[in-house]
Parts: sequence; C-alpha cells; structure tokens
Amino acid sequence: MTLTREVPLVPEQSALLFIDVQNFAAHRKGAEFTDLSDAEFEDKYGWFFSQMQSRVVPNMQRLQAACRNNGVEVLYTTIESLTKDGRDRSLDYKITGFNVPKGSWDGKMIDELTPGDDEIVFPKSSSSVFVSTHIHYVLGNLGVKQLVISGIITDQCVESAIRDACDLGYLVTQVTDACLTYSQERHDHSLRTIKGYCRQVTTDELISELGR
Repeated sequence: MTLTREVPLVPEQSALLFIDVQNFAAHRKGAEFTDLSDAEFEDKYGWFFSQMQSRVVPNMQRLQAACRNNGVEVLYTTIESLTKDGRDRSLDYKITGFNVPKGSWDGKMIDELTPGDDEIVFPKSSSSVFVSTHIHYVLGNLGVKQLVISGIITDQCVESAIRDACDLGYLVTQVTDACLTYSQERHDHSLRTIKGYCRQVTTDELISELGR
C-alpha cells in the first residue's frame, strides 16, 4: 500500500480546528490594535481586515456549517492565558507582550464564528495549540485521525499547529483560502513552505468533498 496525504475526509474520524479567530487578533477593537490610530491601523492591517471581512471569514463560516452538517467535530483554539496577569504564558509570548487575560472579551471567538454549546475551545498560551493545551489527548478520545485547519496567522500559529499535528500522526488538511496573514506575499510563501506537511484544498473543494 502506498502512503499518501491525499486522503478524503472520513467525517467520523475528522475534526475542523479554527486557530485564533478571536477578538484579540481579528476585531478592530481587539487589544492587539487598541494603541493604533485609524491611519496606523489602516496602513498596517487594512489589507488583512479587508480580506478577512470580504473573503476569509465567510469561507470559515461555510466550513463551520458544512462540518457541523456532516458530523465533523468543530474545535477552536484562542490565545488566552490561564491567569489574569499572564504569568503562565510562554516566554515567547511574554517577550512579545501578548497577554489575553483569562475570561476576557479578547479571548473569545469573533461573533461570526461563535462556538456551539457543545463544541470545544482550547485556550492556549503559546504559538502551537499542541504545546500549551491537552488537544492531543482530547483528539485521541474523540477518535480523530484527520485534522482540518483554518485560521490566523498563516505563517505563525497555523504553521505551528500543522507541523506538530503531522509529527503526532494526524493527516492534516489546510484550507488555503480560510487562512490568512498580513500580506499576500507572506500567505503564499507560507503555503509553499508547509505544503510538504499536509494536503491543501480550498473551501469549495472541501465542502464538495463532504457532499454539502
């Protein structure tokens, strides 16, 4: 038998994971942007937010609905400390200055992707969800072998999750038009870099595969 990453999803063995699509990093009023004037915000993040609103979030919503309708687990991870002062954060997050306090609005998913009552959210305090949460344990309990990944930022936390998931034995599918970073050049470079680790499909292709 030839081993391949090009394996269609088996819904009962699959999960969709949204990465960091939260108020902190994906809402104009998020803490990552509060110190910026409108002009500074537009200059640095205008393209990112226009793409999120016009294309990427709608694709995420379609993925969320299709997976729910086809029995695929829908999971979420957000940057959020286990403490209010962030003393549990990774050294990298402390140096960067990322602290999303426990229970804060910044730690919640954006309204467009509100988790369902029985869907699991993993608060993380490092770039990779596999490093600072018990997601690997939970995925094993759920019987998940195939992981679909969507989220932000393509060349940071998304890449970290893909690499770690692959090393832990999951078949990973990245939905290329349901991920985003701060420029088209960075996004495209990340897709090329990570291609050897995972299957890459578009939102339309994945929905078609699921049959909805």
